[in-house]
Amino acid sequence: MDQRNNFSGVLLVLAAGVLWGTVGPAQVLADSPASPITLGDARILSGGLLLAAFVLATSPRSFAALSRPAWPPLLAASAATGTFQAAFLTSVDRTGAAVATAVVFGLAPVTTGLFQRLVLRTRLTRRWTVGTACAIAGCALLVLPGSGGGADPLGVGLGVLGACCFGVYTVSAKRLLDHQVGMAAAVAVTLLIGGTLLLPWAVQGVPDLAGARSWALVGWLGIATTAVAYMCFVHGLRRVTAATAGTLSLAEPLVAAVLALAVLGERLSAPATAGALLLLGGLVFVSVPLPWLSRLRPSRRPDGPVDLPDATGAVKVESTTGERS
Repeated sequence: MDQRNNFSGVLLVLAAGVLWGTVGPAQVLADSPASPITLGDARILSGGLLLAAFVLATSPRSFAALSRPAWPPLLAASAATGTFQAAFLTSVDRTGAAVATAVVFGLAPVTTGLFQRLVLRTRLTRRWTVGTACAIAGCALLVLPGSGGGADPLGVGLGVLGACCFGVYTVSAKRLLDHQVGMAAAVAVTLLIGGTLLLPWAVQGVPDLAGARSWALVGWLGIATTAVAYMCFVHGLRRVTAATAGTLSLAEPLVAAVLALAVLGERLSAPATAGALLLLGGLVFVSVPLPWLSRLRPSRRPDGPVDLPDATGAVKVESTTGERS
């Protein structure tokens, strides 16, 4: 895999993060009376239906091609999708968007990296560790001024659950790619199953979705932040590791902060500004190929295999004879 393909994967995952970062500001602007769980369920169900219609129109056999070995990660991704919506949106309701975002997306790179190591047996590189630490520290600074202290323990716990769901979904999607399934069909199935799991808690709030503002919000959430964003994310996963994708997901709170500043008229304090810059620096360090890093490696090879991380954070083992495993 060349660096061009790696970087295109980075751009796709970042595009997903940018779209996901519009969810909170869009919800504030729309001011819908619907509950967070109802909005979340409408979001993934509408996105799943759109993707399913697209697959049926372009490649109807993709659903039948979902092989039996692909169903365990497919069901895991579905459960993670539905649970994430309920956990994250309820965490926002109990602790506020700042604390919930800090917990979920601050821990998402950690949970994704750990799940990748446990399930996929992929080694984590020093570059990923340093970049992720910078990004998490920046995320904490970015949201700290608005947290207000006294966070609800249950809300924080639900945020931790949401971060774990993000890691499960990312690693499950990576496993689905290994099965060579049609990812549009797979993503549609995960969204529809996940949305169905939420229906018992969301259906009572359906009448609150009536109105132009609510319909416009659901339209944006379903099309842009779900159907398009999830497809960008899973196609980006073809070219980057799950751990790198988890770190790049920290683009979401950065985008949300920029939109809050530019669109909602909010102001960033000095610590929040420093956090945004630190977060951006961590994302760049993880995602952008840096030729000078290779010049820091010793020219004389040690005996035995050495680890050579690529631009995505994956590690390939190269022996002293130049053969790669």
